[in-house]
Amino acid sequence: MPCTVSPTGQSTQMWVALLGRKDEPTDGVEDYCTFLGRALADCGVELRPVRVRWLKQGWLGALRELWRDAAGWRGRWVLLQYTALSWSRRGFPLGALAVLTVLRRRGVRCAVVFHEPWSQGQTPGWRGRVRGACQDWVIHRLYRRATKAIFTNPLENIPWLPKDDAKSAFIPIGANIPERVTRRSGCTLEGRRKNVIVFGVTGAPAMSREVEEIAAVLRDACAALGSLRLVVIGRGAIEARDDLATALASCDVELTVRGVLPAEEIAREFECADALLFVRGTMTPRRGSALAGIACGIPIVGYENGEISGPLKEAGIEWSPWRDRDSLARGLVRVLSDGSRWLELHERNLKAQQEHFSWTRIAERFCNVLDAGVGGP
Repeated sequence: MPCTVSPTGQSTQMWVALLGRKDEPTDGVEDYCTFLGRALADCGVELRPVRVRWLKQGWLGALRELWRDAAGWRGRWVLLQYTALSWSRRGFPLGALAVLTVLRRRGVRCAVVFHEPWSQGQTPGWRGRVRGACQDWVIHRLYRRATKAIFTNPLENIPWLPKDDAKSAFIPIGANIPERVTRRSGCTLEGRRKNVIVFGVTGAPAMSREVEEIAAVLRDACAALGSLRLVVIGRGAIEARDDLATALASCDVELTVRGVLPAEEIAREFECADALLFVRGTMTPRRGSALAGIACGIPIVGYENGEISGPLKEAGIEWSPWRDRDSLARGLVRVLSDGSRWLELHERNLKAQQEHFSWTRIAERFCNVLDAGVGGP
């Protein structure tokens, strides 16, 4: 069915977004479905979120409820949202396979959205190895049994996928905040204190490394540029506040820590920022906290590890080699001191947002991919 709005303005299709356990204090996958649903509505598609409440009801009760709910979904698209911890307490997501079995028996067309295309965060020891092997096995089984497989990573970056795979599609995620695409001028950097934003700090044990890297980069940048302002928002910000304050005490940096905020307030903080500093691992299209910089058109300073692929090639990112802290600091200084470089990255992010990362574009790609998948499960 084409992706159009009916003459009455009502949705012409209904899809289901199937979610597992709710993450706290914020649920990025739920936010993803909310923003995607708003954009799909303009394409004539209602995206109805349904949560499988296995944590509250137990797996038997949750699957029974899903069996009843799915009775009316025959022939419809169900978008199963996969992360390991959505479907397991401890990272053994076998429940996702049980959910897919119920959907197939109810005759739905199931598209698995792989927010994680491989095992995540293996811990040392035999348990970590078993957990990682289990996750990879589940991901491969979900892929084989799905009608369509949607990946938030470029397909060329997923080595286990078959070549020329017609079942799979790459659809980027967007930022879980409103777009702020006002064009700005690099000359606005002149004669004032620069604002750096950090969106999210990973919990322990990675927190200490991230705090150390943020502080080291800001100290070097402050020495080159003078007084700076650092704003830290998102998950982990409050927990890292005291350590950041201690690490930055010796330099002229005004530290503001705001923590978890509503999406509109996050967007306003980004509007006031001059650069996004990203130290939470390497930049990938699955990093929603990094994509917020693209959505708001501000340059990003972050790590790369290997070849840069997909739409991030076109984005306004000042890249540094993985774990090269000195290079990261030099990149931040360059962005904040060179108005022409700042403006170049700003313009590239505005273009990348329009062409790849806007929710309108993402919704259109979903409609194109799923409308092509007319076969049964």
